[in-house]
Amino acid sequence: MKATLTLFALSAFWLAATSVGVAESEEVCSSGICVIEFNASFNSGNSVPWIEKLSDCNTARVDIASNPAMQSDHKIVVVPTVVVFNEGEEVKRFQANIMMTLEATEDDVQEAIDEILMSDF
Repeated sequence: MKATLTLFALSAFWLAATSVGVAESEEVCSSGICVIEFNASFNSGNSVPWIEKLSDCNTARVDIASNPAMQSDHKIVVVPTVVVFNEGEEVKRFQANIMMTLEATEDDVQEAIDEILMSDF
């Protein structure tokens, strides 16, 4: 029962997160730094819960099951994948392991963001 409730809560979290369509993704990532989590609804239990806590960037989530064009465009081969963009260009990618869980931490991704910010000085 506890496992069922946990799965339900994680599914609700995934569905409640900001989902982005193709046109919206281009708007989110066209300028500045943005971080997108690419995942799929079937893997919602392994979504990245801290993506919105990242600072100095825009964040979004993309369900590749609903947006197969984005999966293809961004060459997403495993979910979740977290991609850091700067001015619309990919600068860093964090991919899940064979168990479909992301080993990168919030600090790892924030460090990539901070490196981009520091390179502007």
